[in-house]
Amino acid sequence: MTGTAGPDASVVVADPAEAGTVYGRGYFGTLSDDRLTLDRFESVYLLEMGRLAIVDGKGRPLSWEELFRSAVRAEAGFSVRYLVYRDLRQRGYVARASPPPITFAVLPRGGILHKTPARFWVQPFSERAPFDLDGLFELAERAQGAKKTLLLALVDEESDLTYYKVRRPTPSGSLEPRSLPAPAEAWLTEDRVVLFTPEAVEALGKDLAYGSRVGARLELSLLEAAHLVATGQLTLREARSRRPVPLPKLLDRGRRLDARFAERLAAYRTLRGRGLVVKTGFKYGAHFRAYPRSPEHAHARYLVQAVPDGHIATWPEVAGNVRVAQGVRKEFLTAAVSPAGEVRFLELERVRP
Repeated sequence: MTGTAGPDASVVVADPAEAGTVYGRGYFGTLSDDRLTLDRFESVYLLEMGRLAIVDGKGRPLSWEELFRSAVRAEAGFSVRYLVYRDLRQRGYVARASPPPITFAVLPRGGILHKTPARFWVQPFSERAPFDLDGLFELAERAQGAKKTLLLALVDEESDLTYYKVRRPTPSGSLEPRSLPAPAEAWLTEDRVVLFTPEAVEALGKDLAYGSRVGARLELSLLEAAHLVATGQLTLREARSRRPVPLPKLLDRGRRLDARFAERLAAYRTLRGRGLVVKTGFKYGAHFRAYPRSPEHAHARYLVQAVPDGHIATWPEVAGNVRVAQGVRKEFLTAAVSPAGEVRFLELERVRP
């Protein structure tokens, strides 16, 4: 079987019988008027696999190297995308080039082209590409609206592939939204808050799962204290001077100590408002770990990283976060916080397609 290559590495198989054979063995190309047109991913793959001979416009046989270089010249980023296309085909999937912003639409195994809806949308990235959070939110929302599973295919510098499933989750828990009947008084000591009143220690520490019990006292983070002050459950005084600490002053201190304090507080409030118990994720390299109910009765379900909208990171950094979360059987969430304090979540999960 032979096809003729164009300057952009696309190929036409003109013989009707050969066109039907190539198309029928994996749904390669587009049939029209008994001719088969292959895009550059398909033509480079079929030539590499020895399933199709390809000639140029003068009938001269082309080597795989020549066709591959033509494809690279025709499309920036082709080499990374081709590695993903090749891998999907080797895994037994029918992968088809898709209109932007998605690169490939992938049928489920055993699916029939034009009859079976695509199962996956696959977007390739080099590990050196930026982790663009806004762009990923847009892709995830498109995929969710189209009822597709969005996979990101990351190609590292040694051409190994790692796949991540991306979705827009709605994290929630079952902690009842209860409050103290009257505000408790606590003491601000540098970067934490200490509560001594036995009744308040019991109510906040045990019943509402705030802070950490240390002896007879309850130690609260600045985030927890800010949330409790804002909801009228806590009043603060400076431990040294006994002067009252209003909420704006507490927030100023938090921002001086932590450049991400505003984003972390917004994420904390949102998670708490959804019935989750929120604790520090420091031991796991994350901002928070979140429990669906009391930590006495459940393991943490989520590790959460709070970032501003428009956040840009590196893929190795994100890959490390996901790896740690899955290594301890937790889901990794990025909480993107708008300037107005609105929070939206994105989940990344490493998968094997």
